[in-house]
Amino acid sequence: MARDLTPKYTVPGVERAAAGRIIDVLRLRLHALNDLHLTLKHIHWNVVGPHFIAVHQMVDPQVDRVRDMADDVAERIAALGGVAQGTPGSLVKERTWDDYSIGREDAIAHLGALDVVYTGVIEDVRAAIKVVGEIDPATEDLLIEQLRDLEQFQWFVRAHLESAGGTLATARAETEEDAARAAKA
Repeated sequence: MARDLTPKYTVPGVERAAAGRIIDVLRLRLHALNDLHLTLKHIHWNVVGPHFIAVHQMVDPQVDRVRDMADDVAERIAALGGVAQGTPGSLVKERTWDDYSIGREDAIAHLGALDVVYTGVIEDVRAAIKVVGEIDPATEDLLIEQLRDLEQFQWFVRAHLESAGGTLATARAETEEDAARAAKA
């Protein structure tokens, strides 16, 4: 972004300009995590069908962990001397993705769409790790820990979408809508 996110102070061992780069990366991670926990809650409230209870109960611990991840990222931004913008307005203004597009739908359709969501989040975390890994091992470690949990959550989702032969129903889907349709097919 065009804003200068260079803090007036930062943690020992990290230059102020480098801290500004980390803050910029973490800013979008914070928005993504806040968006993800709201999306997960949306799924929790709007899932229907024969697999309702399994998905309803599977999603809540993910919501809790993703909220904790957002808190960790916000606190890291603050420790680096930045401002953790956690408001809905800043999320909507600065995000690079659209709102979750599935409403009231059966469990398998939501899981198909959620697989696409997790893929996007995980790819972005991996890209963030590459950037911060060159600057700050503490921030890199934080993101790596979160990556492990996000990949596990995606595995939980994909277990519902995989055939006994190892084929993933959403393998060719690029959008949430495509994935929801493919999962139900």
